[in-house]
Amino acid sequence: MSKSAAKKIQAIRGMNDLLPSDSPRWQFFEGKVRQLMHRYGFDEIRTPIVEQTALFARSIGEVTDIVEKEMYTFDDRNGDSLTLRPEGTASCVRAAMEHGLLHNQTQRLWYQGPMFRHERPQKGRYRQFHQVGVETYGFDGPDIDAEVILLSARLWQELGLMEHVTLELNSLGSAEARAAYRDKLVAYFEQHQDVLDEDSKRRLTSNPLRILDSKNPDMAEMLNAAPQLMDHLDDESRAHFEQLKAMLDAAGIPYVVNPRLVRGLDYYCRTVFEWTTTALGSQGTVCAGGRYDGLVEQLGGKPTPAVGFAMGIERLVLLLETLNLVPDEALGGCDAYLVPMDDSATVAALTLAEQLRSALPSLRLQLHCGGGSFKSRMKKADKSAAPVAILLGEDELANQTATLKFLRDDREQQQVAQAALAETLRELLPNVSSH
Repeated sequence: MSKSAAKKIQAIRGMNDLLPSDSPRWQFFEGKVRQLMHRYGFDEIRTPIVEQTALFARSIGEVTDIVEKEMYTFDDRNGDSLTLRPEGTASCVRAAMEHGLLHNQTQRLWYQGPMFRHERPQKGRYRQFHQVGVETYGFDGPDIDAEVILLSARLWQELGLMEHVTLELNSLGSAEARAAYRDKLVAYFEQHQDVLDEDSKRRLTSNPLRILDSKNPDMAEMLNAAPQLMDHLDDESRAHFEQLKAMLDAAGIPYVVNPRLVRGLDYYCRTVFEWTTTALGSQGTVCAGGRYDGLVEQLGGKPTPAVGFAMGIERLVLLLETLNLVPDEALGGCDAYLVPMDDSATVAALTLAEQLRSALPSLRLQLHCGGGSFKSRMKKADKSAAPVAILLGEDELANQTATLKFLRDDREQQQVAQAALAETLRELLPNVSSH
């Protein structure tokens, strides 16, 4: 086969390219997140995307869908079993333990980055997906549960999403209370085996609480009549949950108590929560989290209370796009396009461009490169979406001026001294400052 006839290599299904036309929406969202984490006093942590497989098997749970069906696992050349991280919490705990971050201290951490799960790709849900996560360690009261929920609520407010999302809450209680409830639940499900689907029958002996999370409509009536964990909570967990609700009430954050909300990972206890939306069809969860007080000990550390959440960036960017909530000024395009009118002005244009970038750090300035006729250069200027073109030609070089041509407004061209150009652009362009 000739090289020209070689098959083109394409991206792996469910692992998508982020194109320049998409990036501004992501940058807008990520910028809001980064500012918010800074304001709440959270510190960023970055962990590897590959970890030992045992980390996820021990933390997430051997009999969860993630471990059984969805992890990208492989043996490296040393024969070690490695896995592309399917979620961020276990990696964060491992890093915090390994580097002594949990020794007699509290931590408020956040991260963002790619995660990997081999599941059926669908709108807003992919095999390589990206998450923002928050993890806190060393706080056992409901006040930190409230704060991470309030942090997420403030993000929705600042993105314009608050009226499009609903907070759902539940408590899973202590491990002991959950074990006693588990026995009652198994007994109930065994009486209704004829209604259970195959997935639920498989979970009956391994992870029966996950059956409550089933979306199978044929099981809905049976599940609604199942014993509720809320009726079997230990006193301490019940008090914790009541205090959390009181704090959210005081902060004016509406919520719905959903007794069937259990979350899909084994490490959760007490508080669990989800933010859901109806704006994206059936895939309605945009942020989820809760307490995992036993996970640090489960991974070999000292008992450490912990609470956090994760949100999918793809889904949230899709939601912002669907609701048209990304402001126009965040969608890219240049502030100005600098055009050397012929090749004799190229060096001067390079120099002027650098001077303007130094004087106006927030200016997005594109310099025309690649030559061409004056007509073609102006076509590139127009295509840049910049409101103004800065022209440098023979006359401008002789007089140390520049010509401003307005590309979006019906205005006369303007001659400006190069020494005054930065100040003129600052006045003309509302998004540009010298800081």
